[in-house]
Amino acid sequence: MSPLSWDVIKIITFAFTCFVFAFVSTPLIVRFLRKHKLGKNIRDASSAPIMNKLHAAKAGTPTMGGVVIWGSVTIVLGLVWLVCALGLGPGLCDWNIISRSQTLLPFGAMIAAALIGLVDDYLNIKKIGPKGGGLRLRHRLLAYTSIAAVCAWWFYAKLDWDVIHVPFMGNYELGWIYIPFFIFIIVSTQHSVNLTDGLDGLAGGTLMSAFGAFGAIAFMQGRIDLAAFCAAIIGALLAFLWHNITPAAFFMGDTGAMALGTVLGLVAMLTNQPLLLPIIGLPFVLESMSVIIQMISKKLRKGKKVFQSSPFHHHLEAIGWGEPKIVMRFWVISLIVAVLGVLIHMIDN
Repeated sequence: MSPLSWDVIKIITFAFTCFVFAFVSTPLIVRFLRKHKLGKNIRDASSAPIMNKLHAAKAGTPTMGGVVIWGSVTIVLGLVWLVCALGLGPGLCDWNIISRSQTLLPFGAMIAAALIGLVDDYLNIKKIGPKGGGLRLRHRLLAYTSIAAVCAWWFYAKLDWDVIHVPFMGNYELGWIYIPFFIFIIVSTQHSVNLTDGLDGLAGGTLMSAFGAFGAIAFMQGRIDLAAFCAAIIGALLAFLWHNITPAAFFMGDTGAMALGTVLGLVAMLTNQPLLLPIIGLPFVLESMSVIIQMISKKLRKGKKVFQSSPFHHHLEAIGWGEPKIVMRFWVISLIVAVLGVLIHMIDN
């Protein structure tokens, strides 16, 4: 068997294994969430009248469903690593994709971000904390920025890396500026993905396209462990989507959106293609920009809004677009820009 064939088999196997594990475990997790009444709270009509009108019927739907995604990836990859590390199955070491140079950092950051999101989701459900529950904005920002800062330090100090690739122009050394640039990429990606997680299947489908694109780029760069890691996430996302498509059996929650946003940003940095991220992740950029534009407009124009509601998918709901229509069109856009990003990478090389 050629090395290329072996690499493809490894990537497909991890995607399939994580899909099966997530698919089988999802009903158990949904049952647990329902039993313990871990359902989502919808903002009240006084603070968000349009949001409340559009989504009041979804109140109580189990949240924290992102556990299915990152949990499946963690267990599958972690078990292979553990068996290999303990010497219980020497043959499995060929399948171990947790490597220091490619996947250890995104794997660890995914778990860290997921646990913070899990705590935030739980506090929100139980209405513990200010403004209806959850961590304060500054505390969330500090926690996720800390994860990004540790990752930036790892790149700059441990890997001695401060280079950014500009498509069609080449590589440029940024020096210490690489650290704040790195943090900006990770934090903005985290929060943009989180903003997109507002309709059934919206974040899950767009994330699949993004991870597919960066997985393909990693494969072309010879980063097989990283490509397999992306494939594992895609497999788990696919199982999650089976239960998350309208009407959703459960929601991703911060524990899923923040974890996957963190990993997506890190994969972009590991492939040295962060400038392709705004293209491949265009839906996330649009969602984030709509919130920024809305906030600026309300500040400068004495409360006047550009959109009926933000992020942008809520505006589309407010003007009469059905939820499945919005989600499907976002999926189409995400597929197009994902292919475009891969093509730019191929032409660039």
